[in-house]
Amino acid sequence: MKRSIFINHRLLLLLSLVVSFLFSSCSSLKEKVVYFQNAKNFETTVDTESFTPKFKVNDIVSIFVSTYDLEAAKPFNLIVESGGGQQGGSVIDYLIDIDGNIDFPVLGKIKLLGLTLEEAKELIKQKLSEGYLKDPIVNMRILNFRISVLGEVGSPGTYTVSGERITIMEALGLAGDLTIKGRRDNVLIVRDFNGNKTYTRINLTNKEVFNSPVYYLTQNDVVYVEPNNSAISASTGDTRTTFFLSLVSLLISLAILTTRF
Repeated sequence: MKRSIFINHRLLLLLSLVVSFLFSSCSSLKEKVVYFQNAKNFETTVDTESFTPKFKVNDIVSIFVSTYDLEAAKPFNLIVESGGGQQGGSVIDYLIDIDGNIDFPVLGKIKLLGLTLEEAKELIKQKLSEGYLKDPIVNMRILNFRISVLGEVGSPGTYTVSGERITIMEALGLAGDLTIKGRRDNVLIVRDFNGNKTYTRINLTNKEVFNSPVYYLTQNDVVYVEPNNSAISASTGDTRTTFFLSLVSLLISLAILTTRF
């Protein structure tokens, strides 16, 4: 009888250790998946980053020039006529070449590389005002503003950005957020600027992500979410979970058997 009680105590001790391990694992998991863990209630963060994307080589730009005299503006707008003899058409887009220039009608080569959208508009307006047009209006838009989100996200892929900028959080939202198997503390952003690639890693569990230089993405950035240890272990056929479940089952079976004798 005493022996049976002694065995039961040992089995209960082992069971408590296993349960404690499982609870600690859950707590550890929470620490790895919750965003902005060090953000406090009613804490205010002031966004001092007036980020605006800058033109890169191979960017595709739409430019339309207008003024009070529509006829005077026509030479500065290359238009592809619609088929079937119909009036109207679409404005030709411009590709920023390897030297950072576009070949603009009448004005010739204009260097846009490294300029923001507003800076480029002002540059073209200035050139048009020098003996060509009075009070010209320049409308510009980046047409190839796309970002790619890969790895452990709900819907990996390449997404077109309709506005002039997008944050890392918005990009992850487009891709369906990180899966439970994605690492929040080591997200990689690959950025290319004229052939030079930069690699920056950010920690989404820390509020300092808002101060990161890659919080705002630029055109053609790649966001990669790598798998966490559990995902890697699962892909290599790790049997630790099965082992612990089997251990718990065995201990329960032994506890039942010993109480019968």
